[in-house]
Amino acid sequence: MSATLKLTHKAIGAEVRRGSYDVVVDGERVGSVEMNDTIEMPVEPGGHTLQVRNGRKSSGTETFAAAEGKIVAFRCTGKRFLPIFLASFIVPRLALKLVRD
Repeated sequence: MSATLKLTHKAIGAEVRRGSYDVVVDGERVGSVEMNDTIEMPVEPGGHTLQVRNGRKSSGTETFAAAEGKIVAFRCTGKRFLPIFLASFIVPRLALKLVRD
């Protein structure tokens, strides 16, 4: 039996970055998630890494442990505090944010 990774691309207020995000699990692109959409995918039980990307912009890498038969949920957004948002134009990896639900 496998675990489930659930990823929601949810806008909070005015979302400037409206494109879809590539979903990268354990260093491999496994799909994409559209604005205001949710995807679910099976993952093997154990430790994994998760990152979302939009062109050259990417989130930090989050680690998570998936237990057999359980759901691990994350929410991603491009919305950040104004200073971080402005800095993301210089350092693109600051652009996206993953939050564990």
